[in-house]
Amino acid sequence: MSQSQEIEFKDSAARAAEELQQSEELVDEKLVLNMGPSHPATHGVLRLLLELDGEIITKAEPDIGYLHRGDEKLAENLTYTQFIPYTDRLDYLAPLANNVAYALAVEKLWGIDKELTPRCMYIRVLCCELARISAHLLGLAMDVGALTVFLLTFTEREKIYNLIEALTGARFTTTYTRIGGLARDLPDGWTRQLKQFLKEVLQNIDEVDRLLTRNRIFVDRTKDVGVISKSDAIDYGLSGPNLRGSGVDHDLRKTQPYLVYDQLKFEVPIGSVGDSYDRYLVRMEEMRQSVKLIEQCLDQLPDGPINHPDAKIILPTKREVLTDMEQLIHQFMLVTEGGNAPAGEIYFGAENPKGELGFYINSRGGGTPYRLKIRAPSFVNLSILSELLKGHLLADVVAILGSLDFVMGECDR
Repeated sequence: MSQSQEIEFKDSAARAAEELQQSEELVDEKLVLNMGPSHPATHGVLRLLLELDGEIITKAEPDIGYLHRGDEKLAENLTYTQFIPYTDRLDYLAPLANNVAYALAVEKLWGIDKELTPRCMYIRVLCCELARISAHLLGLAMDVGALTVFLLTFTEREKIYNLIEALTGARFTTTYTRIGGLARDLPDGWTRQLKQFLKEVLQNIDEVDRLLTRNRIFVDRTKDVGVISKSDAIDYGLSGPNLRGSGVDHDLRKTQPYLVYDQLKFEVPIGSVGDSYDRYLVRMEEMRQSVKLIEQCLDQLPDGPINHPDAKIILPTKREVLTDMEQLIHQFMLVTEGGNAPAGEIYFGAENPKGELGFYINSRGGGTPYRLKIRAPSFVNLSILSELLKGHLLADVVAILGSLDFVMGECDR
């Protein structure tokens, strides 16, 4: 071999070695992918920063705050009543339940939570369970593309919105609950319409059960996917169906009953594996239990007033305002300054469709809270994503997110 040939051989060998090294580096290199915030599978405004080794997720970081509205700070500059419409915008699939949870927190601060009228408490339970059915119907299988189920559930949700509109005057942001009571009583014929709906929704829940529960495609997408162990569910502070799907028997309606839940009979469905499929099964059974709760409320619904008897808490009726000067002044004071709440601090948590929706209120007296903190279940439930998504395929992210059933309005609050 000549000297020139030897030099050329060494150069080609060096180039080959360099190319081999580069190819090995490319094999080890991981892809960083932004999923969201503008993505239907992330429910609009959740950003997931995913690190991928091929199709396998090696790291996941949720990035929130794209919908942040500062509800907690707004609450400190509004009267207790003025803040009720803002609770509609938390879990906007269950505004009636949000209203009730907030009202119960304020009533606990004022010390009147045990003095609510029986009719008010039964109607509030009706509202909460109707909201639970509505929220669960949306979160069943929409994310994994079950279009037939989506159309079936939306048919039932449209009936719920018709009932809500007849009750509250609004379909979406209801602002129905008041501190110490309700905005108005049930309209004529409403209970009859609700009973008819309960029969129809049970039939559709059974139809969804037949379409999904043993469907090979749906089972493959959800079975053993996104498994949350019992200990992890507790450690991360999960609540609602995500906690119960992992086998933890905890429901605030049972463990810390409020309103009239201790007078009603219902079961709490519990999962065994803690995967996406178990969370689906828990929500399916919860809807059936909500139907039973509503039926009991309708059977036991008492007559009587819907508002607390203390006139210093409840706004007077329109007729009283227009005919009585004292009531006009009273309404003006309540609207502009708010009720005079006692000083102190309280926390109240309610079992909402997404989990425990809690309100911590710190009061120094007067008509506005000094501090208000919202314990949003969607925010807490999403905290497990970094640990949960690792090791799954990229395609599994959509199914896992759907099984957690979060709402970003509540998360970013």
